[in-house]
Amino acid sequence: MALVRQRLAESLAAFRAVFRNPNLRRIQLALVGSVLGFWAYYVALAVYAYEAGGAAGVGLVALIRTIPSALASPFTALLADRYARRLVMLVTTFLRAATVAAAALVALTDGPAAVVYVLAGLMTVFSTAFRPAQAALLPSLAATPQELTAANVSAKMIESVGVFAGPALGGLLLATGEAGIVFAATAVTLVWALLLLARLDVRGVPGVRPTGGRPARFDPFAGFRQIAGEARLRLLVGLAAAQTLVAGAFNVLIIVAAFDLLDLGNSGVGFLNSALGIGGFVGVLTTLVLIGRQRLASDFGIGILFWGVPIALIGIFPNSSLTLVLLVVVGAANTVVDVSALTLLQRSVPDEMLARVFGVLQSLMIGTLGLGAILAPLAVELAGTRAALVGTGAVLPILTALFWRSLSAIDREARTPATVDLLARNGIFAPLPAPVLESLAGKLTAVERSAGQVVFRQGDHGDRFYVVEEGDVDVTIDGRPVRRLGRGEGFGEIALLRDVPRTATVTAAGDVTLHTLERDDFIAAVTGHAESAEAAEAVVASRLGRLRPEFGPV
Repeated sequence: MALVRQRLAESLAAFRAVFRNPNLRRIQLALVGSVLGFWAYYVALAVYAYEAGGAAGVGLVALIRTIPSALASPFTALLADRYARRLVMLVTTFLRAATVAAAALVALTDGPAAVVYVLAGLMTVFSTAFRPAQAALLPSLAATPQELTAANVSAKMIESVGVFAGPALGGLLLATGEAGIVFAATAVTLVWALLLLARLDVRGVPGVRPTGGRPARFDPFAGFRQIAGEARLRLLVGLAAAQTLVAGAFNVLIIVAAFDLLDLGNSGVGFLNSALGIGGFVGVLTTLVLIGRQRLASDFGIGILFWGVPIALIGIFPNSSLTLVLLVVVGAANTVVDVSALTLLQRSVPDEMLARVFGVLQSLMIGTLGLGAILAPLAVELAGTRAALVGTGAVLPILTALFWRSLSAIDREARTPATVDLLARNGIFAPLPAPVLESLAGKLTAVERSAGQVVFRQGDHGDRFYVVEEGDVDVTIDGRPVRRLGRGEGFGEIALLRDVPRTATVTAAGDVTLHTLERDDFIAAVTGHAESAEAAEAVVASRLGRLRPEFGPV
């Protein structure tokens, strides 16, 4: 109990830090407007489509909401890695507000429904660029990993409230007006978000380039390759996609169960979905305790497990009261899964690739959600409602059992604060925000050298950067001693940044423990952040000043 109270106190402190951080606070408040507008808009859009084209119109809107965004995400997410993420958020929010305002004008003037549908598709596509940009910017704005997790929990809480408040706002406005009025109100909420985002001030924030990062080549498949190349990312993204596949199927199965198994009728569908919403709030309270655990991969696996088990139990024990309780569990598990998966990716993907990875994840989740909705009726037709629920629910517990060791290994392999502190002591990495340092620390490889052993020789090819953890190393040029480096100091940056052979020989002065960072990881970390790049150039200039003239400008 004392441990729970301690973690809760740490979590609340992290939440207070989020809302004391002006940039994080503005993003959270902007999200309020964005989420409220999103749900109100799509409720009104569905009503508009039904009035214009009946059930076929509603189905068309559903396709417009999913297919364009699933196809566009890998492409639009590239923008947030190529240009300043604040700018991408501003432009996409403006474009969303403009398209919704245009839809309001068309609807209020009895214009063609096809134009409203086209505008809805554009609004969906613009949204696919906003989410990756926001998720990729947060790690640089958060001061600590706990603050980053708290920011994600806060965003999830806002989304949970939006699931209730957005449709309620849309319904209230529809009761007193028409869909065009709701569209106009949505435009107002997006303008609110735009004004808050315009006040983001990232000047001087470590790790953020206000005018954009390193140019990212137009390669929509880079995010896919990043995920395919790392076992940890493959596991996390694969399990997240499996969860949304089950979620898509369950969205259909719960409606079928309300009528065929539980005899709840139309009102029962509302009660069941409300139970999911209540579970979302329970999940927020649960994540408050989890923030301080530092076992996000295990929490992710537990969330996946408790997503599936209740669904199977509904099929085994089709009881109305029990089903409501089980759906609260599913809702809580959904929050834990979303927060832990998002935070894990933010802390493990290189900053220059982060938005593209989120774009891939967004595309996969939309696609698998739709695929699950397609497979569910087939399962009901082939096996019946109860068997379909049991089979669907069993998928995630089976996957959790198969990959539990791998998830636990991610937590075990997480670098200790001492290793992150080692990087923070180094002048090149010191400007980086804590979540970025933590991600970089995960790529370090420890090596040991005994007294007198050469780490590398002058003229060797440069393939990695070194940081001293314990002991000292001696640096010599042409056999002449230059300096001795100790704990927290690094070497090897000149060959990497200037693409030249090693300019000095480094030898262990005694038994020494070093941590190495591969060339690509070092260059991406340093050149992707303005302050770090400046610090690295200062170190390079200082050390080149000690070289012989014949080395020349390099």
